[in-house]
Amino acid sequence: MAEPGAGFDSRGLGLRAQKKLLGKMSSKKIAMTFIDETTGRVLDNAHKVLKQYKGHKKEADKVLKYIIKSVVKVGILYKNDQFNREELTNVELFKQKFHSLAMTLVSFHQVDFTYDKAFLRKSLEECKQLLQTIIARHLTDKSKTRVDIVFNTFSEPEFLDAVFTNQSFKSIMEAIVADLNTLMDEGNL
Repeated sequence: MAEPGAGFDSRGLGLRAQKKLLGKMSSKKIAMTFIDETTGRVLDNAHKVLKQYKGHKKEADKVLKYIIKSVVKVGILYKNDQFNREELTNVELFKQKFHSLAMTLVSFHQVDFTYDKAFLRKSLEECKQLLQTIIARHLTDKSKTRVDIVFNTFSEPEFLDAVFTNQSFKSIMEAIVADLNTLMDEGNL
């Protein structure tokens, strides 16, 4: 006779419940329990840039919601030691690549005539592929599609050109760059 509770995985159930709850409650208030104030400002300003570029709030809201859901789900997986050794290696590689991407964004904004769209798109694609590798066995196809949508949105050539060459984005980009610098200085990016 099997022991009571044999085959029951309370930790796995708890993790699934956290991810499911997050999926249902992805609001800014919930996200701020997982995301620090500076990162919140970067996200708010990224939302402003998207809204201005896309011309409507709905698309910007969707992308921001997808970012928050993805970040928090990966955070939950990481916090609950769900990644194997190979995935943890990819997490570290992703952190390095994303840090490098942030430094590149700062440089392209601060130093005139350094903007290189092809390089930026390649860096974004590398980050996307690494993240997809990390989440491959943990998240649903729907979550994986959200990650693709986020990276594909920020990789759009016209979007990148607008952000780095159109003066109407300058003040928002200055705020983003200042916060990216803060995050890097504090070791949070």
